[in-house]
Amino acid sequence: MGKDEADGSNEYNNFQRASLNTTKQLIDDLNNFDIVFHIGDITYANGYLSQWDQFTAQVEPIASRVPYMIASGNHERDWPGSGSFYENNDSGGECGVLAETMFYVPAENRAKFWYSTDYGMFRFCVADTEHDWRQGTEQYKFIEHCLASVDRQKQPWLIFLAHRVLGYSSAAFYAVEGSFAEPMGRDDLQKLWQKYKVDIAIYGHAHCYERTCPAYQNHCTSNEKRYYQGSLNGTIHVVAGGGGASLTPFSILQPNWSIFRDSDYGFVKLTASDHSNLLFEYKKSSDGKVHDSFRISRDYRDILACSVDSCSRTTLAS
Repeated sequence: MGKDEADGSNEYNNFQRASLNTTKQLIDDLNNFDIVFHIGDITYANGYLSQWDQFTAQVEPIASRVPYMIASGNHERDWPGSGSFYENNDSGGECGVLAETMFYVPAENRAKFWYSTDYGMFRFCVADTEHDWRQGTEQYKFIEHCLASVDRQKQPWLIFLAHRVLGYSSAAFYAVEGSFAEPMGRDDLQKLWQKYKVDIAIYGHAHCYERTCPAYQNHCTSNEKRYYQGSLNGTIHVVAGGGGASLTPFSILQPNWSIFRDSDYGFVKLTASDHSNLLFEYKKSSDGKVHDSFRISRDYRDILACSVDSCSRTTLAS
């Protein structure tokens, strides 16, 4: 998302003007939000502390009233020789220190910025894409434990969050790489998403909005687009990277698993009205109106009855 000032002053970087609209929409509708997740690329401060001060002032009306949870992104963490998975200069030398100390998250080790949290009817498993997530690593073991340990009777909605796109994206730079996601992204994790029936995986990094069908191994497990009843038998992947920084173009090709794409600024809202019904909405920062949505309706036993490879599923269109 980043930060900005209405008069354009005090700007080290000047490509995050829409962050003001996103912040305003959240503040105006804050009575209808219980918790906010900002999944990486927090300020783009690049080592300039004044930019963090500016950002915290911008989000104070939100963070002072509801939990403001963050994830680690490349512009907070990555620096050569710092232990990050990616040896680039994106953090400007911050190496995660400012993000890890300014915002509280329930991580066992702040330098390893992965954590889980239960909130209402949701279990959120938050990964740190700037550390190795592949099978056999410490983070992989955490992710599996987070997914496996949830009690779906109490937290029926299981959400996976990460900054870089570990699932699916048709952003132009991912298409050029030929992976339609972070390289090696879903190689090891997709079997966990499928085994533990993750409902939705949400990412940033690509500055746009995109929603997939319920997917597994590059294929849609349902052709419906708006209403899902029973187990999805796959995970819906969402790129919600249009918080405020300059937009990312899409590839010319739109894969079959890509249901909805929008090159604009916005954010997503999840509403669990009860243990059996979830509403997902994508709202634009310019007007706060819903421009994409879907519903999931099911009983937790629909999930528990499913095996890793098969599941009885009924879908309805609306």
